[in-house]
Amino acid sequence: MSKPFVMVIDDDDDLRFVVRMSLDLDGCEVEDFADGRKALARALERLPDVIVCDIMMPEFDGFHVLEALRKHEKTADVPLVFLTAKGSDGEIWDGWRAGADYYLTKPFDPEELVRFVKHLKKETDVPYPEEKSLSENLS
Repeated sequence: MSKPFVMVIDDDDDLRFVVRMSLDLDGCEVEDFADGRKALARALERLPDVIVCDIMMPEFDGFHVLEALRKHEKTADVPLVFLTAKGSDGEIWDGWRAGADYYLTKPFDPEELVRFVKHLKKETDVPYPEEKSLSENLS
């Protein structure tokens, strides 16, 4: 099976490095971009398995990236994960409503991102933690 190809789009160099390293160490092939437009052009050249994208970026923000992806036949079904500092209930709802496949807020757990990428690629059966019943949570 080929390595999952993941594109990371964020204007923060340090964050791109952390995401890249986390995914690289788990066997993904990663390309990162500080600019949404360049990432979209690359996605048309080589279709990614997953895109991890910040929302707040200058000029071409994450919502613009998502909208452009969904409008193009070739990229319409590429899963997109928003990884952002925008964490209020309303902001998260805006991300889901816009069509994001997953939404992580910063600071984030790199292992959760890796699990989700694997889940999307169906490389492993990634069980999500079981929900505890209300009585278990209260004891």
